[in-house]
This record gives sequence, C-alpha cells and structure tokens, in this order.
Amino acid sequence: MPQLPPVAQRAREEALGAVERARGGRRVRTSSVPEIGPLARLRDRLESGDWLRLRGRFRRRGLLAFLAVMGPGLIAGIAGNDAGGIATYSSVGAKTGLGLLWLFPVTIVILAIVQEMAARLGVVTGQGLSDLIRDRFGVRWTAFAMLVLLVANLANTVAEFSGAAAALEIFGVPRWLTVPIVALAIWALVLFASYRTVERVFLSVMVVFLGYIASALLAHPDWGAVGTALVRPSLDLSPAVLLLMVALVGTTITPYMQFYLQSAVAEKGIGEEELRLEQADAVGGAIWTNLIAVFIVVATAVTIHAVGGSADTAEEAARGLAPVAGQLSSALFAIGLFGASVLAATIMPISTAFVICEAFGWESGVDKRFEDARAFFSIYTFVLGLGALVVLIPGLDLLPLIVASQNLQGLLLPVVLVFMVLLVNDGRIMGSHRNGRVANVLAWGAVGLVIVLDAVLLGVTALGLVGIKVG
Repeated sequence: MPQLPPVAQRAREEALGAVERARGGRRVRTSSVPEIGPLARLRDRLESGDWLRLRGRFRRRGLLAFLAVMGPGLIAGIAGNDAGGIATYSSVGAKTGLGLLWLFPVTIVILAIVQEMAARLGVVTGQGLSDLIRDRFGVRWTAFAMLVLLVANLANTVAEFSGAAAALEIFGVPRWLTVPIVALAIWALVLFASYRTVERVFLSVMVVFLGYIASALLAHPDWGAVGTALVRPSLDLSPAVLLLMVALVGTTITPYMQFYLQSAVAEKGIGEEELRLEQADAVGGAIWTNLIAVFIVVATAVTIHAVGGSADTAEEAARGLAPVAGQLSSALFAIGLFGASVLAATIMPISTAFVICEAFGWESGVDKRFEDARAFFSIYTFVLGLGALVVLIPGLDLLPLIVASQNLQGLLLPVVLVFMVLLVNDGRIMGSHRNGRVANVLAWGAVGLVIVLDAVLLGVTALGLVGIKVG
C-alpha cells in the first residue's frame, strides 16, 4: 500500500496550489485546503519527530515551561562539584571551620554571571563556544584552546575515575572492579541513548548530592553560627588560608563547564522565546552547586575541624566523618563523592568531544548516530577510555597529574572568559541580547577577579617548582 503524505505536508501542498492559482492579480477562491484537527496535527508531529515545535506550542507558562527547558545549566553546575571540587571544599571545612563560608555568596554571583553568558550565547546563536571562537578569533586561538582543554580534561577524567574508585573502596569495592564497570556503563549511555535520555540521567544524579546535605544535618551544626559565617566576612591573611580562598573560588568555575553548557543549549534547540527560562536554569545551576559546597564545608567543619583533624582529599573527609557524625554520615558523603565523580567523568569527555568537533567543523551531538558523527564519538571514547586506563596502572601517583590538570584549567579559564565577554558584546551575533552597561561591569569584574586568583595559583605553583613553598 502506498504511503500517504502527512497531513501537514498535504495542507502545505494545497496552500501552495491556491497561491499559484491566485497569481496574476486575481484572487481565486478555493475551498480545497482540508480542515486539519488538533489530533491530526499532533499525530503528524509525533510521526515526523517534530519535538521542538511541539515543545514550543505546549509549554509556554509557569513551572512546566521551566521544567521543559531545564537541564544544561543545572547539569553544568552540578558537574562543577567534581572530585577535585569536593576535595577543596572538604579541605576548607577541615582546616578553617566555618571561617570561609562568606565566600560562597561571592562565588554564586561569579558563577551565575558566567553561566548566564554561556546560556545566552548558546540560545541566541545556536552554536557552541568553540565554534564561535573559531569564527570570531581565528584558527590559531581555537587550536591553542583546544589543545590545552584536551590535555586538562584528560587529566581531570583520570581524577574523576580516581574519585569514583576511592569512594567505593570505602565500602570495600576494589578499583579494578569499579573503574571498568563505570567506564563501560557511561560509554554505552552516551553512545546508544538519546540526548534527552542522557540529560534525564544526569539530572537524576542530583539526588546523590542530597547525601552531602544529610551528612551536614547528621553532624548537628549550630545553624545560627552557619548563618552568621555566611554573611560576616572574616579575613585571615596567613598564606595557607589565602591559598585556600583562591582554590575555593578557582574550583567553582572551570572551562569545561561553560563549553558543555553552551553546546548542550545549542543541541537542545532552545529558542530565543525561551531565553529567560534558560537563564533561570543557568543561574539555578550556579546556586545549586554552591549550596552543596556549603553543606560539604559545614559537614567537615563541625566534625573534622572540631576535633583537630585534617582532610586533604575527599575520601579522607568521608572517613573522617565516621568517628564524630557516625557511619551513616560517612557513607552518605562517600555516595555523594561517587555520584559526583561519575557525572564529571561523563561530562568531561562529552565536553571535550563537543569542543574539538565544533572547532574544526565536524558533526557533533549525543543525538547523532555513530556513522554520522564518528569524530565526536571517537574523541569521547578516547578521553573516557584513557582516563579509566590510567587509574588502573598499579602504583601510579596520580596527585602530580591532578595538580597539573588544575593548573592547565587555570591557564585556559581567563582566555575562555575573555572570549565569552567579547562575544556576548558583539552586536553582529547577539543583536539586542548583547550585554548592557551594568552586565558588562559585572562580567568584567568577575573575569578580572578570576584572572587575579588564577595568577596567584600559577605563581605559587611556579615557586614550588623551584623549591619555594608558600602556605
């Protein structure tokens, strides 16, 4: 039996026929355009996979509208709480107690500004960040950014698998079992699932981060003191504390988060009419990631710091909670570390594949088939697989590799942020959505602060290489 044309196509053909008959200045009345009911239109769009137009029609107001757009900003935000971030927050709480909590309102603002710009660029242009950098600033700058990001993300992927393995080792699961299973599971998820399915899995990981909230609650902190510490700055000028402050702000914003956020917005096909909803998603991600960080600091401050202990890594913090807050608190902290590490171990290879493919004009996207985006899935597989294999090398000291990855991210971040501010001010690509005066003051202020902090961290690292220890 021959295939009948979809109702929308039939209607368009009839309408074009009517226009042709009306040419020559004479109006031709025709009643041949069929009446198409809403159910027929809905069935036609479902059969043709026209999801974006359905989304635009059926989600215009309220909470449902936000839930339909929600995803890229929140995922980018929670991915920032990776193994390295959790280790930093744990160290801050263990070493300084509640003394540096006042920095988190600052980091919320900085991250919200940066993520909002990335989301706005993605919505208005429909392009990823590396794509825009190549078009505006040329191949050389793009190649530099891609090389640094590839090396840094490879090292960071190693760190994430190390964090996942360390988390389950607390429960007695060996890393030779954890790492291959996790790597295979997230590889299959991205390779065979649709973008929407992958996004839902990522969002479901948010539940794991509730473990940090529970850990803090089980530690029974003085919430009045916590509230006071959040709004009353206390400045300790000792080198060790100053370095912790720099690390805390620096770990909040990473280049791969912004590359992923903008690429995800573009792939999801979010239109300009949904810009405010996506901006809310991006700002919500900034708030959520910092909120979780606050609870991590509180949990370690009122337990490990209170008894004079220390925690330089996230797994040390998880073990250190047990004697004071109980085994349940320790277990929840470890589960949070595992979930955070797995999420970041997925996001980093995806972000790397997005960035490199966009930069060189190759097909990219989780929704693509392997045959249509070979470079994208090959890069994703390479970064993921190499990161997992390195963790399994017996006796390898991963600390220098992790530190080097953080320094590379610090080197790249100011460059990426400057590119973003210049792009978001370009009227040729942003039109009426370019930055205003107040937005520019906030954006350049945030970028300037990040540049200063990264310069301090890189300077301290350089001094350490020549034998001068600071802090």
